[in-house]
Amino acid sequence: MKRTNLLSFLPFLVLLLLPHLGSKPILASEDVSSYVVYFGSHSHVGVITQDAMDRVRETHYDFLGSFTGSREIATDAIFYSYTKHINGFAAHLDHDLASAISKHPEVVSVFPNKALKLHTTRSWDFMGLEHNSYVPSSSIWRKARFGEDSIIANLDTGVWPESKSFSDEGLGPIPSRWKGICQNQKDATFHCNRKLIGARYFHKGYAAAVGPLNSSFDSPRDIDGHGSHTLSTAGGAFVPGANVFGQGNGTAKGGSPRARVAAYKVCWPPVKGNECYDADVLAAFDAAIHDGADVISVSLGGEPASFFKDSVAIGSFHAAKKGIVVVCSAGNSGPADSTVSNVAPWQITVGASTTDREFASNLILGNGKHYKGQSLAPSSLPHAKFYPIIAASDAKAKNVTASDAQLCKIGSLDPQKAKGKILVCLRGINGRVEKGRAVALAGGVGMVLENTNATGNDLTADPHVLPATQISFKDSLSLSRYISQTKKPIAHITPSRTVLGTKPAPVMAAFSSKGPSSVAPEILKPDITAPGVSVIAAYTGAVSPTNEKFDPRRLLFNAVSGTSMSCPHVSGIAGLLKTRYPSWSPAAIRSAIMTTATTMDDIPGPILNSTYMKATPFSFGAGHVRPNLAVNPGLVYDSGIKDYLNFLCSLGYNASQISVFSGKNFACSSRKASLYNLNYPSITVPNLSSSKVTVSRTVKNVGRPSIYTVRVNSPEGVYVAVKPTSLNFTKVGEQKTYKVTIAKRKGKVAKGYVFGDLVWSDKKHRVRSPIVVKL
Repeated sequence: MKRTNLLSFLPFLVLLLLPHLGSKPILASEDVSSYVVYFGSHSHVGVITQDAMDRVRETHYDFLGSFTGSREIATDAIFYSYTKHINGFAAHLDHDLASAISKHPEVVSVFPNKALKLHTTRSWDFMGLEHNSYVPSSSIWRKARFGEDSIIANLDTGVWPESKSFSDEGLGPIPSRWKGICQNQKDATFHCNRKLIGARYFHKGYAAAVGPLNSSFDSPRDIDGHGSHTLSTAGGAFVPGANVFGQGNGTAKGGSPRARVAAYKVCWPPVKGNECYDADVLAAFDAAIHDGADVISVSLGGEPASFFKDSVAIGSFHAAKKGIVVVCSAGNSGPADSTVSNVAPWQITVGASTTDREFASNLILGNGKHYKGQSLAPSSLPHAKFYPIIAASDAKAKNVTASDAQLCKIGSLDPQKAKGKILVCLRGINGRVEKGRAVALAGGVGMVLENTNATGNDLTADPHVLPATQISFKDSLSLSRYISQTKKPIAHITPSRTVLGTKPAPVMAAFSSKGPSSVAPEILKPDITAPGVSVIAAYTGAVSPTNEKFDPRRLLFNAVSGTSMSCPHVSGIAGLLKTRYPSWSPAAIRSAIMTTATTMDDIPGPILNSTYMKATPFSFGAGHVRPNLAVNPGLVYDSGIKDYLNFLCSLGYNASQISVFSGKNFACSSRKASLYNLNYPSITVPNLSSSKVTVSRTVKNVGRPSIYTVRVNSPEGVYVAVKPTSLNFTKVGEQKTYKVTIAKRKGKVAKGYVFGDLVWSDKKHRVRSPIVVKL
């Protein structure tokens, strides 16, 4: 194929490569590996016709055939052809051929077809219906019709269409701009409506990694619960009487309760912990962009990677080019530093924090001590009856390690030692609910789940299969002393109950991944935090609330934790803003959400982490989301694709790569731009090695004419100066630029990251930006 033809049809190519023997792909071989070869953007002009897509597909066969020596081999090898916005194909080829293609002059990058993970903790430890801190005010958002004009797409495990959260009652016709489909040809039980306006499934990349799939995979139906939960959190309809075993009872609704929603199933039953694959994620992005989504919610991710080797970053870049807001979860690898994923500057990255609602189930000891705990166990012990309580390790079965017994693994406990007792199990490794089942199988009457030092005060309310509660690390130490120092220790676990107005809240979840970004530390990630602990939302009827095969229970709604749950909260808010301000860019919407956030809890005091130490922007970004203020931010930091390309130039990406990536004749400036000058709503200087750094920012007025003055809270050991110190806006849309000079203070200063903020205020609006500096 000639270079000119490649530029016409393949400037944004995604190629997945798997080894083959002869002319046929071998999927079951241990030598199978897969790659993404990334080229650039399509050159479609105007409406993308079927004929244009067909011609692109033919060029894919020709391109690959030029490497294999046979168009027939290329046609057999290709299992995806991306023909709309993301240009490329997925294929089975050998590793040497992948290496050869990587050297083609039009190739941007070649990277493995990685497996991504859903960002939920479920009843495992992986290192909707909210109260006060999140629910948007009806009066404020009525002008946005609760997001009715917005379309929210969810890349996840699909949807359970029978859920009342996806009822189309009261909704008008499907927007005429919608091009999506309801892919139910092989599942007659699946249906869409005026609320759930589209559903698709993508599993060829998954099959390429795990082997051939049976017909049960040919449906967008959610058999996992995750997709229904996240999609209903973002855009679920009003559903009175939602609850989990009677707890948290109230009216459930998504962030944009009247938005139209669409499900893109890209995640499947885990194989060796892997459930979502790059090939499928890219295919879903390509479809969602073309279908007409306004917001794409992505509660999944992988290890941080170069932007040209990250399917979510690639897909979300294309979405941003079309004005689509992409919201991503930060990951569940906290509380360790530099664990945040989905760090591209064109994404909104969301951490997870608590709300002021808890499902209390307390532990009462024989000495009268009460310890605060949480649980959603539907069963309870007889009123005020006390039982013997022992450490699970003291109920160790024969030929089992004390560690396994302490973790309450299945089969690790001796029924003769456990029967009739409350067992104390350690959190970690195996599922939290599975631990309770191990206790129940051994004849125990209840379980106390102890936190580790890492999880601190991070309490998760799980639907346990026996009376159980989870307590903090500090209280766990006290409990251990009581058991070891008391001749006949006894205890009682109180029934679960819903408690509102708890303090402190919000608190950062221990599992929430933290910055700084390992890919681009000049951008503060996560951007924001939102409710992600014990969130109640719609669930599937296919599995139990614990997702354990041993659990026969089924629920219409379930409480789940993870940054998977916090991400769609912000997606829903983005849907509301998109309806209220259809001309706003994704960057403007992100800015409105970030600059109006709070860093204070309800005591009031600074937001804390799970060990009740002061949290930092590396945990919560700009702070905890406040949707009622985001609707009227006063000023916004706007940016577009050209700004992001200049940022990539500053990062040192190859100029030809960026030109192909952009799909336009874009050239990096001969004068290298500063990494710090991307017009982001936060300011981060990860290495203040020189005497000073000057940062430029531009704000746009989206409110009434007003004069804004600046206030700076300088990080410790840092001098911050802003010029000018006031900005006079005379009309809507007017933009003004200011500069921030950051320098080390004289004298001895501590090394490491320090934090401050910069606030523009006209006494009505408070436009706040975090300042993060490493000395």
